[in-house]
Parts: sequence; C-alpha cells; structure tokens
Amino acid sequence: MLANLLASYGLYQGLSIGFIVGAVICAIFVIIVVLIQPGNSNGISALGSNAETFYNKDKGKTLESKLKKLTYVSLAIMALFMIGFFVIQLPGVLL
Repeated sequence: MLANLLASYGLYQGLSIGFIVGAVICAIFVIIVVLIQPGNSNGISALGSNAETFYNKDKGKTLESKLKKLTYVSLAIMALFMIGFFVIQLPGVLL
C-alpha cells in the first residue's frame, strides 16, 4: 500500500525533502542548545570533593537539566527524520 502511495515521484520527492529539512532544523536547534549549555564542571571539581548542597539536590529542576533533556529529545527527533529518509531511499523496498 505504501508503495502505491509513493509511486508518484512528486510525493516521493516531497517526503525526501521534508525529512531532510526536518533533520536540518533539528540539527541547527541542537547546535544552538548545546552552545547555550554551561560546562559540566567548574574547572576545579577534580581537586576538591563534591559536597552535597541544596543546589545539587535540586538540580533536576534547573535550566541546565531542562536544556539537557531538550537536547536528547531533539537528537531523537533528528534520528527519526534520518531513519525515515533512509527508508524512503532504499531501492526496491517501497517502490
């Protein structure tokens, strides 16, 4: 059924371009989010011990953790776009 749907070259080309554009948008978004995130260490964490502070206990609700989760979600969506593009490009499987 999907092969009949993709038989039209226009739809095939449109889906291919759509997957690529979606992946590029996700890639640019991931680059921006990663550049916004601060580093994981303060530069001297190897010299001292990691003391339990209130900030460390509440770290799951900070902006840093939200940006990290947003990065993972964006990378997963980008991977789905690329897998979809690859499946469409397989010769003889769908057409």
